[in-house]
Amino acid sequence: MNLLEAQLDYPFGDALPEPGAVQQVLPGLYWLRMALPFALNHINLWLLDDELETEQGVVRGWTIIDCGIASEPTRTSWESVFSTALQGRPVLRVIATHYHPDHMGLAHWLCERWNVTLWVTAGEYAVARMMSAGLPGYNGAAMVEHFRRHGLPDEATGQVGERRNHYVSLVPSVPSTYRRMQDGQSIRIGNADWRIITGFGHSPEHAALYSEQLNLMISGDMVLPRISTNVSVQCYEPESNPVQQYMDSLGKFASLPDDTLVLPSHGKPFRGLHTRIQQLRDHHAERLAEVLVACREKPMSACDIVPIMFPRALDAHQLSFALGEALAHLHQLWFEGYLVRRLDENGVYRFAARE
Repeated sequence: MNLLEAQLDYPFGDALPEPGAVQQVLPGLYWLRMALPFALNHINLWLLDDELETEQGVVRGWTIIDCGIASEPTRTSWESVFSTALQGRPVLRVIATHYHPDHMGLAHWLCERWNVTLWVTAGEYAVARMMSAGLPGYNGAAMVEHFRRHGLPDEATGQVGERRNHYVSLVPSVPSTYRRMQDGQSIRIGNADWRIITGFGHSPEHAALYSEQLNLMISGDMVLPRISTNVSVQCYEPESNPVQQYMDSLGKFASLPDDTLVLPSHGKPFRGLHTRIQQLRDHHAERLAEVLVACREKPMSACDIVPIMFPRALDAHQLSFALGEALAHLHQLWFEGYLVRRLDENGVYRFAARE
């Protein structure tokens, strides 16, 4: 455990759910942990005791929050949960916090498996549909061209190009209809009310769920205990300022109690929300400072910034995230007026300190 982690409280210690099993967080709320084939090797999913009014009357069952990637091992883990943890009751709805593959991947399968509706924000649903369909501007070719404009050399395009079909392979389909969640909306799940808190910067309209009654927040990827949430400039929104959006979004959690139990999508449940928010603010301030220093020495592309921010070997998956995040920090400084942006003779954007 590093120094920053030591400042947080982990009420479950090192206890983790076994694959295909559930671990109780509170009565009626269970933690699942499923494998991912990346350096970030797991995702936390949540199963909540629930009841819904239907045409047949009130039905008791379960709400699933987040889905895992579309893969046979993930389906197998879900089937194990269905056979051992549901107590003979059905899944009533599926909620996705955002469109990323580890959260949306099996949404279609789960909704079809149980004949239920996907609940998600409009921004996340729209991008998921376009990405899964591989539409122009939302596909792998657009991503490669996006990074080329920001300095990715020809010899490295093959490495990033390996991810051309990444989203489609992990999210092969998305439900054709959905139920919209919106910021500030209250959703009744079981015996508790949950308020939707939307966040930006990591994804288009990420939904965290907060219950005042339970003093608990399912944070998705917006607040993670060990790693910083990725904030990237995406190919489909190339002029965005995600670092500022993310910092603004963290402010929406500042009014919650510091002892709120945070259930993150990666890492372990923790308390110390305000401490973690400040750690994340400090982290991005440090990254912005080092990027500005680099750009004062000479004009820099996003590709030039990657080894400064991420001084380690990166695989194709990590490189695409690193390029997006490097560009996000350049954009923050550009939007604030500290940097100017110019196209060089090779059509690459370079950022230099304003004189």
